[in-house]
Amino acid sequence: MTPDELVAWLRLLGTPGVGPETARKLLAAFGPPEAVFEQSPVALSAVVGPKLQQALCVPSEGLDDTVATTSAWLASGANRHLLTLGDPRFPPELLQMVDPPLLLYVTGQIDALHHPRRLAVVGSRNPTPQGEQNARQFARALAEADVCIVSGLALGVDGAAHEGALAGGAPTIAVVGTGLDRVYPKRHLELAHRIAAQGAIVSEYPLGTPPLPANFPQRNRLIAGLSQGTLVVEAAIQSGSLITARLAAEQGREVFAIPGSIHAPQSRGCHALIRQGAKLVESAQDILEDLRITSPGASPGDDFIAPSPTDPEGLLSVMGFDPVSFDALQARTGLDTATLQARLLELELEGAIGRLPGGLLQRTGAG
Repeated sequence: MTPDELVAWLRLLGTPGVGPETARKLLAAFGPPEAVFEQSPVALSAVVGPKLQQALCVPSEGLDDTVATTSAWLASGANRHLLTLGDPRFPPELLQMVDPPLLLYVTGQIDALHHPRRLAVVGSRNPTPQGEQNARQFARALAEADVCIVSGLALGVDGAAHEGALAGGAPTIAVVGTGLDRVYPKRHLELAHRIAAQGAIVSEYPLGTPPLPANFPQRNRLIAGLSQGTLVVEAAIQSGSLITARLAAEQGREVFAIPGSIHAPQSRGCHALIRQGAKLVESAQDILEDLRITSPGASPGDDFIAPSPTDPEGLLSVMGFDPVSFDALQARTGLDTATLQARLLELELEGAIGRLPGGLLQRTGAG
């Protein structure tokens, strides 16, 4: 992008009253932003009306500062990019959206945006311990199969998904609702640096944009748009994760959901999605098979780590927080019947687990 092109783009999108929809209308009518500002007042008025025509004819206050800040940001590192709709590096999946972003700010590895296998992993900002563990384990298993994990850098499931992806060795993409000159939430600053080194952080918002509540539902459409499918780990009925899932379905992408306890509010969103046709998944392998991604040597139990017979904490970790049958637990752990029964009896005597009707087992608050 030349300096003149940068000025034109920032001027167009920074003009008061000109939102993304109006900007797209102007671009469709006149071509690139430079051409928009070469039009006569009559031509502009015919497209956007006299009020916006007047605004377009006068550079907005602060434009020089915005250009200087953006230029300095781009020049400060080789891994900083600003992509326009016409840039060949612009993700083609986003071009197919009805409301594609007009500019994409990117920090990190631009190739991550073109990874052949991308899956969104989203969920609650306040997950259960089991939900956070599921997000990390699923993301790691998928990353080990060379799937790029896309999420939103939020607390809870998002952060766990990025962590799991990094541990699995594949790129991960964080789509954020702020300018890329800030990290939100602040506690994810170190995580953001690691994501930029191994993947990419993406935003459609100008530098300096604070974490405004309205921005996050908007960024969810990019999370869905960049991905072949969306996995919802945990979500309340009213949550941004369900917005992402709905947007994914509307774009013809697969939606997956992990079931949970009927007593957990964080599971109700996933159960609603399953009732609406989302695919219930119990392991990363379920997703890999559905997306026809080969994971050599993988099996449905690969998400779980068999504990040592002398490690009760490991057994509790594998048990999770939902009711589970003895047979299912034995399949997860690979322990023989006598050893598993002994370990469960020890945990029951310690008050760490309880027995439910139907022969089910479940962790208690003491666990």
